[in-house]
Amino acid sequence: MNVRLRHDAIVRSLRRNGTSTIDALADEVGASRRTVLRDISALRDEGYVIHADVGRGGGLQLDPQSVQTNARLTVPEVFALLISVAAMRAAGNLPFSELADAGLAKIEKALPSDKVKDLRAFLECLHIGQLSPLQDLSDMSKMDPDLLPAFEAAFLGRHFIRFDYRDAKGRKTRREIEPQAMLVLPPLWYLVGWDPMRADFRHFRMDRISNPEVLAGTHFRRRHVPFEDDVCPYSALKAENRTSRL
Repeated sequence: MNVRLRHDAIVRSLRRNGTSTIDALADEVGASRRTVLRDISALRDEGYVIHADVGRGGGLQLDPQSVQTNARLTVPEVFALLISVAAMRAAGNLPFSELADAGLAKIEKALPSDKVKDLRAFLECLHIGQLSPLQDLSDMSKMDPDLLPAFEAAFLGRHFIRFDYRDAKGRKTRREIEPQAMLVLPPLWYLVGWDPMRADFRHFRMDRISNPEVLAGTHFRRRHVPFEDDVCPYSALKAENRTSRL
């Protein structure tokens, strides 16, 4: 169990049981007493209030009002929040938009500077538009949760990505492309890539992509993607929203 999962398990156990001991927590997460003691110290540094009662019948107690104050979100997690808000805004269905923007800004500020740089580079690849009312959504399915972490590595490193793709007729192929952009046409999301085999851009519905594989030894250059007139970069949409509130 990695550190993050172990910390989450300790917090859940303390919330569930009310009181626990170092030995009980160590058995539960499969770690040594020394490791759990370090975990408790780290959780306190993150803002959790954990009391320690000594003596018979004592143990560790988590203040029920205690919450984590330091963000532990990854770039894909923050990106997922941002594009979800952007997609809802593009669809004209974002109540309390100012509160959402303020909350996301606080999350971004809590990220380390290198992660902020990665996040902004990632967002430069995102475009938002409107879906045609004639689009058939009857076969829309859930997206693979491994897509965003794979896209982060592929877009930021400019690496080719390989994946299985199922087309509208259910035919499956293994594709290898240059990931150039992401397009959100609520509720559909697309990966826009340059296909070297066809020497052209292709749009791949993300809910039809599976088994993504980043080809770390490859590299490609950024290309200009010819979008429709009603599609705009996320950065332009964000700037427009700021201006509209002035």
